[in-house]
Amino acid sequence: MTDSPLGPAQRRIVDHLKRVGACTTGDLADALDVTTQAVRPPLAELEAKGLVAAEPVSTGLRGRPPLGWALTPIAIDLFPDRHRDLTVELLDAMKAALGDDALEQVLLERDRTQLAAVEAEIPDGADTATRVDVLAAARTRQGYMAEVVDDGDAVLLVEHHCPVCAAATTCQGLCANELELFRSVVGPGAEVERTQHLLSGDDRCVYRIRTR
Repeated sequence: MTDSPLGPAQRRIVDHLKRVGACTTGDLADALDVTTQAVRPPLAELEAKGLVAAEPVSTGLRGRPPLGWALTPIAIDLFPDRHRDLTVELLDAMKAALGDDALEQVLLERDRTQLAAVEAEIPDGADTATRVDVLAAARTRQGYMAEVVDDGDAVLLVEHHCPVCAAATTCQGLCANELELFRSVVGPGAEVERTQHLLSGDDRCVYRIRTR
């Protein structure tokens, strides 16, 4: 998908398809009060961007259904997404309604669930390096863009992105618990130290892991 902004005609098409679902070219032209010749170029541009795709449109009549246009899954990025705001609002509401202690218990339960999921992927008898590799793979799947970098007598777990940055800014416990989670994953045979932190103004989060 291209990151270029949509033109007015493309935006009108996308908004209409979002409201009504798949439409033929003719139906789109009628709905937008333009000719079919006028609607075809912006449709082609949207298709080239991967935002719309041709698919059969049900008419309720017998015979082969005509081809129409529908939004693709990546087109969801064109519409408002308040997941980040909702997470922050829920954390604030939970803290106000239940108090700091209850919120901490919720975070600890989340950590236990995450720890169990990662440990289930770690082979029996795994060394520290293997544990860190499994942790990095799990964090990447969660959106952190994690990688392991050799640093001489230690390794660095580098997270280039934080998908929960807004929530972590509101709830500092998320980051504090994250460090403890990493220490639990690598086990008592290694030390884990956070050396860079997004919330402290760094470009990424970096954890230095050294075998004791």
